[in-house]
Amino acid sequence: MMYDTLKKLVKFLGIFSIALTVLFLVYLFKNMDILNNPDALTRALKGHLILGSIGFLLLQIIQVVIPIIPGGVTTVVGFMAFGPILGFILNYVGIVIGSIILFLLTRRYGKPFILLFVDEKSFKHYEQKLASSTYETVFALNMASPISPADILVMVTGLSRMSFKRFLYIILICKPISIVAFSYFWIYGGRFIKSFL
Repeated sequence: MMYDTLKKLVKFLGIFSIALTVLFLVYLFKNMDILNNPDALTRALKGHLILGSIGFLLLQIIQVVIPIIPGGVTTVVGFMAFGPILGFILNYVGIVIGSIILFLLTRRYGKPFILLFVDEKSFKHYEQKLASSTYETVFALNMASPISPADILVMVTGLSRMSFKRFLYIILICKPISIVAFSYFWIYGGRFIKSFL
């Protein structure tokens, strides 16, 4: 009974976080004119860099551990708010720490933990891949991909025989690729598309 209540709460929080994200994006585009003024967030955070950095780092950890906040949005916002160097560092450290926590939680609590966030059908789809001899390669490629369901795969990998050391090695090497690719696609791709409109 408590587990069912927890699942409903997670579902509600997921919907709520998506609604908040949409409102935040509307605010960025309408009030801060982020497309024409990409440095607006940086200027808004000026004087609050330390607190802003800590807050953003915690947000990135949370959005990985509790995969209900759209992580792609926070990643792009990190680059726009803190610039390419600090933005990358905060994204990378937050996502790596979050991925480690998510992996260890899944290893500790197993399938019931995953089913808080993923339905049974989706879980079975990913679970089937665990039996493949090429799973480690598939996992690494997905961690490097900017469009993969990374959080789900981290959880599923927590059920595999992959050692924590191997998992960490893959995350540390592959995550920078997906972070940079995703962020720069949305930041510069948006400007490129806008130039044709």
